[in-house]
Amino acid sequence: MSQKSDKSNIGYEKLKSIQIDMNDSHSGVSSATSGTKVSALDQLRNGTKETLKYASLVTLTVQNAALSLTMRASRTQNHLFISSTAVIISEVIKLLTCLVMVLIDEGSVRKLVQSLRRHIINEPKDTLKVAVPSIVYYIQNNLIFLGATHLDAATSQVTYQLKILTTALFSVFVLKKRLYNHQWLALVILFIGVALVQLVEITKKSNTSSQEQNPLLGFTAILMACVLSGFAGVYFEKILKSSSEVSLWIRNIQLSAIAIPFGLIQVFVTDSQLVSEKGFFYGYTLLTWIVVLLQAQGGLLVAVVVKYADNILKGFATSLSIILSCIVSVYVFQFEVTLQFVLGASLVIGSIFLYSKQPGSTDSSVFKLSKSLDKS
Repeated sequence: MSQKSDKSNIGYEKLKSIQIDMNDSHSGVSSATSGTKVSALDQLRNGTKETLKYASLVTLTVQNAALSLTMRASRTQNHLFISSTAVIISEVIKLLTCLVMVLIDEGSVRKLVQSLRRHIINEPKDTLKVAVPSIVYYIQNNLIFLGATHLDAATSQVTYQLKILTTALFSVFVLKKRLYNHQWLALVILFIGVALVQLVEITKKSNTSSQEQNPLLGFTAILMACVLSGFAGVYFEKILKSSSEVSLWIRNIQLSAIAIPFGLIQVFVTDSQLVSEKGFFYGYTLLTWIVVLLQAQGGLLVAVVVKYADNILKGFATSLSIILSCIVSVYVFQFEVTLQFVLGASLVIGSIFLYSKQPGSTDSSVFKLSKSLDKS
């Protein structure tokens, strides 16, 4: 009896060990499969991020160049549209776009309304905080239209890069940011580059006077727009950092909600007679609507680029857009490219790269971009 009992116990132990081995092997297969799934998901996510990064950069490059070129073309037509009305329509489009984005984030109209009530209606003081940058941005956009009326597209776009200088200075004095030595050097190079480009434009003043262009007025308008852009950008950044629970889309809704009534008041004060005689949409063409759409999406597109890429690649996109604008201006607007303009524009583009460079970085995003292009 004892022998039979021992044999049965041995058989039971063997059977148990076989079951354990089978369970272990099954567990190993499951974990391996799970690991493969996780790895595949990670690769998919990384691939999606890379796609969004470079797609947003290409879009930003085209948008910057297209806005500069179409805005210039729209201001050379016989029947000029009223620029103040175009800025209002641009704000309306931006407002609608942001509402759609919040709707997508919230998932339903009811939650969208609740979010707007919670962040805007129930927090009037918080909403009023964005009144300053909202009004400043509105004035800045009007000045950009004025600059486009009196400057070539390429010259206007190169000059507008002075906003890097004004933003940096406001960041130092308002946000107490510290700039590295190479960034200060980049700002000096930027200033010299823009000065060279503007000297070219001023020397051509006699040739453009017959076309009712005033390069000095155009430069002054763009310069003021750069100052306002730097101030509003730093002010808005301070607001964003002080209340991280409010999304960027909600903040842009607040900006537009304040800018639109302010713009209507400005139109009533300065352009009411013209609007009453010729209509709010006087002079609007397909080109005008393209300009309005491009201007409305510009700021939102920059936010997407900063989210999925970085400031170095944003600078890379800006530089490419300047080159693209110059090339198109030569063929479309008979823009005369001089050696002095090329030198000035090159200094501006170089300063953008230098300013965006992180200290101590040996493998910047620009080189990563070139490597990925080489592999493809």
